Amino acid sequence: MNTVNLIISLLSGAVGGNVAGNLIGNKSLGTVGNSIAGIVGGGLGGALLQNLGILAGGGGVDLASIIGNIVSGGVGGGILMAIIGAIRGAATKKA
Repeated sequence: MNTVNLIISLLSGAVGGNVAGNLIGNKSLGTVGNSIAGIVGGGLGGALLQNLGILAGGGGVDLASIIGNIVSGGVGGGILMAIIGAIRGAATKKA
C-alpha cells in the first residue's frame, strides 16, 4: 500500500466513522471519537483488503484502486466505530 492509498483509506475511514456515528446516534463517540475510530478502522480495513488481494487495482494510483480504498476505508471505519460504540454502550449499562 503506497502513501496515497493509505491517506485515502484513512480519510474515508474518518468519514465512515462519522457516518456510522450519526446513524447509530446513541452509541456515537462524538465527532472526535468517531473520527479516531474511523481512521484506525479505515487504515486497518484498507491494509487488510490490500494484503488479501481483494482491493481492485493492485495498490496503484488508478481509478479502481482509489475507489476500492474509499469503499474499504469507509466500511472499515464504520464497522470499527460501531463495534467500539456497542462495547462502550454495553459497558455503561453494566456500570
